[in-house]
Amino acid sequence: MDAFYASVEQRDDASLRGRPVAVGGAPESRGVVAAASYEARAFGVRSAMPMSRAVRLCPGLAIVRPDFARYRAESQKIMAILRDCTPLVEPLSLDEAYLDVTDNRWGEPLARDVAVRLKGAIRHETGLTASAGVAPNKFLAKIASGWEKPDGLTVISPARVERFLQQLPVEALWGVGPVTANKLRRIGVAWLVDVRAIEEAALAKTVGSLAATLKRLARGEDPRPVKPDRPWKSLSTETTYAEDLASLAEMRAEVERLARRVAASLERKRLLAGTVTLKLRYSDFTTVTRSHSAEPPTRDPAAFAARALALLARTDAGRRRVRLLGVGSHGLQPESAAGPQQLILR
Repeated sequence: MDAFYASVEQRDDASLRGRPVAVGGAPESRGVVAAASYEARAFGVRSAMPMSRAVRLCPGLAIVRPDFARYRAESQKIMAILRDCTPLVEPLSLDEAYLDVTDNRWGEPLARDVAVRLKGAIRHETGLTASAGVAPNKFLAKIASGWEKPDGLTVISPARVERFLQQLPVEALWGVGPVTANKLRRIGVAWLVDVRAIEEAALAKTVGSLAATLKRLARGEDPRPVKPDRPWKSLSTETTYAEDLASLAEMRAEVERLARRVAASLERKRLLAGTVTLKLRYSDFTTVTRSHSAEPPTRDPAAFAARALALLARTDAGRRRVRLLGVGSHGLQPESAAGPQQLILR
């Protein structure tokens, strides 16, 4: 989807149309940009940017607090449209998914035509635009989907793969962010195709175990299938506070609230967690994590909160001010795989 959260807000509020819009928190309370409209992106506003910086870049920016319940509802409509075409849909987030349309319910022989129909159906049903990338594998389709945003459609046929790869910078490779890209440039690797020329052992000195994967992707190879019903690996939630927390009692209350929220998410998804994690960021931006694993796995809110609070006790909370707290769950498994569970009375 194109600037999904911001596009939903512009669709539903005529006064926001054509204006630079950022969805996220207030600039005076350490808010960050969750989504930026294309009008805002023209000023350099990007997601994950501090809202205070976004306002400096774009003084006329309209800031809208996120409404995730509304975005989830729209996402469900969009995913239903995708699954009407093929059961092989692998959602990545609320606004993005992979589809394998080799054999589709519409009987369309060309993937390009499938993409055109999907884009039209989404626009008709939701009033929102989507961009599509059509390619032989996930890696190439992902890049193609962002090639002509917004409302784009880019097709990379097998015959065009090599020509397409030749024009990509090394940042196009998965796992290569700005820091890694700078390291690669220092050893003469600036373009995707440069990865092919360097020995894997030399590449590994810079990127470690990622070297083999980068080599494969640089050749345009990605054998991963589209996996519907992708299993959850983790669930977490975190909060950055407008003012640093100084009281241990406040921190404990927040950790319990976050832990119970994660437990509720596990219950909705019928999952159990073997590991509880705590993330904490002090006022000087030092970040620490703690974790605890135990059997049997659980989602009992009281037990989950107790474990998270025990992890909090293993930090300097109460002795140092805290700007962010987060609680997560890992080692997830379906409740059906864990055997009989103790019933919880509420």
